[in-house]
Amino acid sequence: MAGRCVGLARCAFPALARSLGQKNKHKSSLPTCGLFCRPVPRSLCTATKQKNDGQNLEEDSGPNEQKADPPSPEKVLLEEKAKLEEQLKETVEKYKRALADTENLRQRSQKLVEEAKLYGIQGFCKDLLEVADILEKATQSIPKEEVSEDNPHLKSLYEGLVMTELQIQKVFTKHGLLKLNPVGAKFNPYEHEALFHTPVEGKEPGTVALVSKVGYKLHGRTLRPALVGVVKDA
Repeated sequence: MAGRCVGLARCAFPALARSLGQKNKHKSSLPTCGLFCRPVPRSLCTATKQKNDGQNLEEDSGPNEQKADPPSPEKVLLEEKAKLEEQLKETVEKYKRALADTENLRQRSQKLVEEAKLYGIQGFCKDLLEVADILEKATQSIPKEEVSEDNPHLKSLYEGLVMTELQIQKVFTKHGLLKLNPVGAKFNPYEHEALFHTPVEGKEPGTVALVSKVGYKLHGRTLRPALVGVVKDA
């Protein structure tokens, strides 16, 4: 019925019909949202479409962003704490090893210093041993029966040699140098040097029967072994 009314109006009012036709033609060029919707401007539809696309993109990217969330501060602190504790443990172990090495080095150095003090005179003592041997041989070479008041010069010489030998032995003892005269003692390869083996009645095999040259020890260390003859089985 609305169509008939429009047709009658066009016949009655030609100018109005031309005006309505141009207006309807202009409206038909605009996009519509549906059968019963009013015409909507094109710019408004484009903005709505972009807004909807943006919401869809946000919805699609939501789960991905949730997957890439950074770790919580508590977890980061716990990891840092574990790393620092491990570093502290390694540092303490290195410190203990370094401290032990330093203590061992200090003890070794102290021992070397003490040994240097004790055995630093070793070479000097070896040279003096020859002097002591000569004095001992000189004293033994003088006949005891010739030492009397009838021979005062020989007596004075003998007494001087004896006193010198006693004094040098006192000096040796003061500095830790002791004489080894092992007659009748068990043979010790660390202190004695066997020149020969001979059977001797009344003596146990393996003992020292004769001392050809006395030995010396410096602070418990054999400086010169005694040259001896050892008893063996008959």
